[in-house]
Amino acid sequence: MRCCIAAAALSLACVAPSIAAAQAYPNRPIRLLHGFAAGGAADTMARIVSDGLSKRLGQPVVVEAKPGAGGNLAADAIAKSAPDGYTIGLVTGAHAISGALYKQLAYSPIDSFDMLSTMVYYALVIAVRADHQAKTLPDLIAMAKAKPDALSYGSVGFGSTHHLAGELLNVTAGTKMVHVPYRGDSLTVTSLLAGDVPVIVGTTVLLAGQIESGAIRGLAVTSPARTKLLPNVPSVQEAGIAGFDVRTWAGLVAPKGTPPDIVKRLHAEIQSMLAAPATKAALETATGGEVRDSTPEQMRALITSEIGKWSKVINDAGIPRI
Repeated sequence: MRCCIAAAALSLACVAPSIAAAQAYPNRPIRLLHGFAAGGAADTMARIVSDGLSKRLGQPVVVEAKPGAGGNLAADAIAKSAPDGYTIGLVTGAHAISGALYKQLAYSPIDSFDMLSTMVYYALVIAVRADHQAKTLPDLIAMAKAKPDALSYGSVGFGSTHHLAGELLNVTAGTKMVHVPYRGDSLTVTSLLAGDVPVIVGTTVLLAGQIESGAIRGLAVTSPARTKLLPNVPSVQEAGIAGFDVRTWAGLVAPKGTPPDIVKRLHAEIQSMLAAPATKAALETATGGEVRDSTPEQMRALITSEIGKWSKVINDAGIPRI
């Protein structure tokens, strides 16, 4: 009996510091990592989140950009951080693509993290310069089919959602447009306007102004339906490619092993933040998308599903894995 009591006491003693830490959380600044360039969409979202969570948690949430390898450097750093709630990360759709594209990563896109919540989903847009002879997506597809490998399309980089959206179009429409990677959305726009590349897959919020001004023609958005930001641009599905659906997303994660009470607290505060009209409007303006939270389980299921989806596209398109 005494042994049982001693064992129970020892177990309680081990658990008590964890409970105490969770109850005191947070008592110092929190680091919010993301893997993209300062000033880009991910950085903008991170700063909106930083402001919203700082107010709710009562501690500064400090944004740290760690760009490189399509977000993989930051994901690795998040995964290897102490699981104490003082490092969290913003990941995007590229997080799942990495799980499909890389033969081996230093972390698991699923098992190295405690998911917190998705935040926002947003579409991309397939676009050409205003003087391009393709007036619609079917026009572009017909041109690409007539001359395989003659047309090229630009994206923000190899392995990005933009890149694989173009490859999915190749697979589903039976075209063979050649991918041209750039280092960032703004460079794709500059190259399109300069005539260096005839087609790009870009972010709607970045291209909206150029499309509205008439400098660029939006042929189709990659979501199943038209977007609020580009109501006059049809979807790829409207253009005749049934089932085409590419929406990138952003969400928040913590290192695997973060105390459940802290995960629960962070999830609750994220939900509260996303429900706030000002935060919702800021995120939707920054991305041209739709704010949508999730449970940790739903976010895990999303990433698992996306890895499977992009693995098939990579296989079908014959893209070599890294």
